[in-house]
Amino acid sequence: MAIMDILGIAVAAVIGLALGYALNRYVINAKANLAADEAARTLSEAKKQAETLKKESLLEAKDQIIKQRQEANKEEKERRKEITAIENRLGHREESVDRRAEALDKREHQISSAAGQIAAREREVEAAVTRQTEELARIARMTQEEAKTELLAKISDDCKRDAAAIIRDTEAQAKKDAEKRARGVVSLAIQRVAADHTAETTVSVVHLPNDDMKGRLIGREGRNIRAFEQITGINLIVDDTPEAVVISSFDPVRREIGRMTLETLIQDGRIHPARIEEMFAKAEKTVTEAINQAGEQASFDAGVHNLHPEIVKTLGRLKYRSSYGQNVLKHALEVSWLAGVMANELGADVTLAQRAGLLHDLGKAIDHEVEGSHATIGADLARRLGEQPAVVHAIEAHHGDVECQTVEAVLVMAADAISAARPGARRETLESYIKRLEKLEAVANAHPGVEKTYAMQAGREIRVMVQPEAVDDDAAVVLARDIAQQIEAEMEYPGQVRIMVVRESRAIDYAK
Repeated sequence: MAIMDILGIAVAAVIGLALGYALNRYVINAKANLAADEAARTLSEAKKQAETLKKESLLEAKDQIIKQRQEANKEEKERRKEITAIENRLGHREESVDRRAEALDKREHQISSAAGQIAAREREVEAAVTRQTEELARIARMTQEEAKTELLAKISDDCKRDAAAIIRDTEAQAKKDAEKRARGVVSLAIQRVAADHTAETTVSVVHLPNDDMKGRLIGREGRNIRAFEQITGINLIVDDTPEAVVISSFDPVRREIGRMTLETLIQDGRIHPARIEEMFAKAEKTVTEAINQAGEQASFDAGVHNLHPEIVKTLGRLKYRSSYGQNVLKHALEVSWLAGVMANELGADVTLAQRAGLLHDLGKAIDHEVEGSHATIGADLARRLGEQPAVVHAIEAHHGDVECQTVEAVLVMAADAISAARPGARRETLESYIKRLEKLEAVANAHPGVEKTYAMQAGREIRVMVQPEAVDDDAAVVLARDIAQQIEAEMEYPGQVRIMVVRESRAIDYAK
């Protein structure tokens, strides 16, 4: 019994030891797992903190890089400004040096020319003394009546010569005083005004999707084309030009309506007399709205307000009018700006000058409907619609139909000439251009003493070479004025024409 108890106790002890060992292993493993989980969490948090620190470091580095770039760009801009300023100063200095060099060259040329003139004058004096000696010898053999007649003729010639000399000196002095001021005003006006120009003609080309469309435009037995021409009042020309037809009319507004009508019909595809009439009515309404908008926009751009609605409408019609290829509405705006700038420089009425400049070609919108020059037509229209007399006078006088009575009228005339005469503003057909040049040369060649004439600068200048023994310096002034007056009376031309009379004497000898 004791042995059994001992065995039971031993077995219980062994079992207790086994259970204690198993329990101890379980606790150790649990603690190990907890430690592993804690280590994993710590490692994860460390990694997150490391990533956060890394991102923050990258952002700080990027901010520093951006700041450094901004500072570098700022320094670069400042350096560029300094370099640009230095270049500008160098450019001004070069221009100053060039101007001084040109002035010295002109001075040297003037001195050389003066020396030549002095030498020529000395020879003329010697020749005059010889002639006077011979003349005295001849007069000594004349009767009293003959001497009296001769003396009166001589005095008459001298008076004419002195008058021509006085005219030349007076004109030279007036030009000397006025050119500097006028050149400054005109240059400033041109620099401050930049206007585009467009080229237009009396025909418009409408492109077709294919040549089959020509047959549909003509219609059966020509009914469509007849209906189109009757409704629109323009000519539709269908020729061999591939995929294109031409519409022609001297009324620019009607031509624009016809063009829009034709393009709408081509896009729609349904072409018959009733459809043509419908599309024409829509196009007419569209163009009328465009005319009103163009007139209002032009008056707004020019700063001219309180215009009569009929004047605004007539002004808008100029959008579709051209003169020598120059759009008349843009030309009117340009004249308004130029006149305003020059009026401001001269202390004249700026508002009046701008208003008259904008309306100066108003008559061109209706000159195909009313007889007379466009200046007279425009003045009558402006007077009838309540424009102030000063504006009406400037419109009427801008082409010299009446004499200018106000400074603003003169400025409008000058602005009109500047806008029309600047290079590229106007063009004309080759045939009329050649005829105009030939007419200019013929007018100058018809005067006695003229040897040769050359039309230059697209007909804006003619140089007249005279025979030195037939035309002296004083007579050259009179000749230039006579040619200018004849050109004004007999010819039509854009802008102005400069007449330059050249008289040259040469003495040639050989040393042997």
